[in-house]
Amino acid sequence: GPRREAGGGQAIVWRNVLLMGLLHLGAVYALSLVPRAQLLTLLWAYFCFLMTALGVTAGAHRLWSHRSYKAKLPLRIFLAAANSMAFQNDIYEWSRDHRVHHKYSETDADPHNARRGFFFAHIGWLFVRKHRDVIEKGRQLDFTDLLDDPVVRFQRKYYKSSVVLMCFVIPTVVPWCLWGESLWNAYFLASILRYTISLNVTWLVNSAAHMYGTRPYDRHINPRQNTLVTLGAIGEGFHNYHHTFPFDYSASELGMAFNPTTWFIDFMFWLGLVTDRKQAPKEMVQARKERTGDGSA
Repeated sequence: GPRREAGGGQAIVWRNVLLMGLLHLGAVYALSLVPRAQLLTLLWAYFCFLMTALGVTAGAHRLWSHRSYKAKLPLRIFLAAANSMAFQNDIYEWSRDHRVHHKYSETDADPHNARRGFFFAHIGWLFVRKHRDVIEKGRQLDFTDLLDDPVVRFQRKYYKSSVVLMCFVIPTVVPWCLWGESLWNAYFLASILRYTISLNVTWLVNSAAHMYGTRPYDRHINPRQNTLVTLGAIGEGFHNYHHTFPFDYSASELGMAFNPTTWFIDFMFWLGLVTDRKQAPKEMVQARKERTGDGSA
């Protein structure tokens, strides 16, 4: 049938609206199962949440989108598997959208333009066809480095099966096999609830961290420092810093108290799996604060 036009002439993708609606209903139902599940199952769900988060923060975001550090093959394979557990589009697509988001932040070419309000930046952007500016401007950027990585190519080629396995099958089967949890509880808690929470935590970086918080590095841009987002997204809420120094592997000023993604990358560096961590020098950060900051830090 005919598609209703949403803002900016973008047709609504009803399939996404329906699937996201069902997913969130499933997550609300899953909360009722929490008291009936085994403690190990809840801990497993949380472990899966952390792995999911790393697949996005350390993987698609800091490694592949920004090239803020280099990772050896075993770590890239782990991050790609964790990224499939996150089920947020494959690494190539995620990184492509994210680079466009940085280059054209808060314009129609930004896939989740926060100027269109909290709902659009959070989930609404997935409910409509991409704005034509996103597609046109995106075509002008170079993404060959992504497809030069065999791990990215492999994940893209087998994306659907890798998502079924990593996002749904493994989280469900492990509690059932290893400690006799019911498949029902395992599926709704370690898969559905964990997936829904990790999606919303990622989206809060696009919505809340573009609207609420301080701007100590650059008061002329929308992204802010948001403590709640930092806690949820394991270190990705220092967003004013990140948009000011996107090449910095820590996505925050080094020495910031809470940044588990940075701890993970540093641990991998200690194991010899990470090299070339890029950082903004202290003097550069200080000078920028004094020149364009809002004086909040």
